[in-house]
Amino acid sequence: MISAGIDVGAVSTKAVILVDGEPRASAQTPTLGPEASAAAAFDTALARAGLRREDVRCVVATGRGRARVSFATRTVTEIAGAAAGAVRIWGPSVRTVLDAGGESCRVIHCTERGRATSFLWNDKCAAGIGRSLETLAGMINVDVTGIGELALRAGESPRLSDFCAVYALSELLDLVRSKVPAEQLVAAYHDAMARRISTLVGRAGVTKSFVIVGGLARNAGIVNRVDALLKVDRLAAKPDWDPVFTVALGAAVFAEGFSR
Repeated sequence: MISAGIDVGAVSTKAVILVDGEPRASAQTPTLGPEASAAAAFDTALARAGLRREDVRCVVATGRGRARVSFATRTVTEIAGAAAGAVRIWGPSVRTVLDAGGESCRVIHCTERGRATSFLWNDKCAAGIGRSLETLAGMINVDVTGIGELALRAGESPRLSDFCAVYALSELLDLVRSKVPAEQLVAAYHDAMARRISTLVGRAGVTKSFVIVGGLARNAGIVNRVDALLKVDRLAAKPDWDPVFTVALGAAVFAEGFSR
């Protein structure tokens, strides 16, 4: 059985191919337009799996642009995709999923079967954290892929407001003008955003076991600070799984179910 999930996010589009329930291939591309980006990610994943479109029994789209993927068989919400994907990767003990992406953060509670039971979406002040980290990287001429590691290397850093991602970034500009070292700038912003995310998680409530998925799960500077603030045991990242593909995987899991 071959199924596929496509997650059309605000920043990037991801595709995952499942063969007999196991991830066979994945691909990611910038979201320039929902239909074109979905097709590009899907076709790249198929090529990596050595498959053709006609080999796939069901394609499920999710994410912000899911309604505009014309070749998708069905659609599901990002909430449903995140829960199903997290349980498929980490197992039935998962009960709380923090999906932290480029433009949004959401906390999802789910059953042992990966069915979402409740969720809390970010208010506007927790949005755009992923994009703002890209902006910060550009401001100080640091590679965005390593910005989290840079934050971990800093010692004490100034404290920024955690009320709003954009407001904290404007405060950071004053520090740039004051010639504060790059490591301290990055650490200060990571700390503020981790506090913003932790506030959201705290409002939703955390039940064991807890996992983080989405693009920000790749950022050790954010993840480590969130762990420390929440004081909960998080299930460890899977070394053979990139958490940015979790929602797309969840969509593929739904496609697998719809095919039966």
